[in-house]
Amino acid sequence: MGNGTRIGRVRGLGSSHQGAHHWLLQRFTAVGNLVLVLWLVFSLLAMPDYSYGTVYGWLSTPFAATAMVLLIVSTFWHARLGMQVMMEDYLHGANRFAVLLLLNLVFVALGVFGVVSVIRIALGGA
Repeated sequence: MGNGTRIGRVRGLGSSHQGAHHWLLQRFTAVGNLVLVLWLVFSLLAMPDYSYGTVYGWLSTPFAATAMVLLIVSTFWHARLGMQVMMEDYLHGANRFAVLLLLNLVFVALGVFGVVSVIRIALGGA
């Protein structure tokens, strides 16, 4: 890098140019969550009753199942982004890498579980 000068020691330590992309993804998922949660609330309010059969039948429709899958993916993606920012701000070294790896595994596993559950309902599984 440098030959011992002050500028040589700090070169390459600047921004990684990833902050704007991460910030924008958080905003997009937040807006998506807002729209999808409003859809969910109004859909639930429009139901005649909240029995198992009624909710199961509603979630079996293609539109409701698709919107629910989008809500699950968007919610877990948004949560992962927010938790990643917190972990990056407060953890350093090997702990940071381990926690970020665990964080990604947990959120992916929970998201996949939710999506598979909705797909199983939508396809008529028990």
